[in-house]
Amino acid sequence: MEAKKNPEADLRKNSLFYLALGLALVTFLIWQGMEWTAYDEVAKEQEVEMLEDLEEEVEITMQQESKPPPPPPPAREVIEVVEDEEEVEETIIESTETSEEEVIEEVEEVEVVEEEEIIEDVPFSVIEDAPIFPGCEKYKSKAERKKCMSEKVQKHVNRKFNTELASDLDLEGVQKIFVVFKIDRQGNITNVRSRAPHPKLAKEAEKVIKSLPKMKPGKQRGKPVGVNYTLPIVFKVQ
Repeated sequence: MEAKKNPEADLRKNSLFYLALGLALVTFLIWQGMEWTAYDEVAKEQEVEMLEDLEEEVEITMQQESKPPPPPPPAREVIEVVEDEEEVEETIIESTETSEEEVIEEVEEVEVVEEEEIIEDVPFSVIEDAPIFPGCEKYKSKAERKKCMSEKVQKHVNRKFNTELASDLDLEGVQKIFVVFKIDRQGNITNVRSRAPHPKLAKEAEKVIKSLPKMKPGKQRGKPVGVNYTLPIVFKVQ
């Protein structure tokens, strides 16, 4: 009858080898355990000896605290007395106390005068309160008085300006004259200047503007100021 297993797979033929290997391994482990236990005891004995030596050394090396030496006594300054040869003039301070017989003069009060704020001239286009032309007082609003003043000045120029002067000067077509003047803080017409195609036209325009009546001065922040006014005069020569 044939065997069912392969003869090479039979583990019993190597059983003696595995038994010897197991005994050797167990013997090695027992030896290592004994060595480790002996090492721990030797290490503990050495550690105790080191601690005892350290305590003895500490006791030997301890020193007593020494007190610092007392501070040295402060040095005494020697003061030398030097004779002053220069003569010193004595200042006599008079007493400021008054006697009963002395008459005290009363001090007059000094009035402090506030300086008036000076405002520079303002253009007519931005003035707060425009100058008032005679006859424009009837209007209550500032805008109406301003418009009334411009219309009155224009009518005055149209009535007074001599347009026939241009024909006598042999001028033709449209003539433009620009006049600049100021209504000062008293309402008078001053600083009249003009520019025209001919000097005689400029002179005529200045004469007409100077004939404007005195007005109530314009005001800025409630104070009278000079007002600059620019007036164009345009007419056509037939």
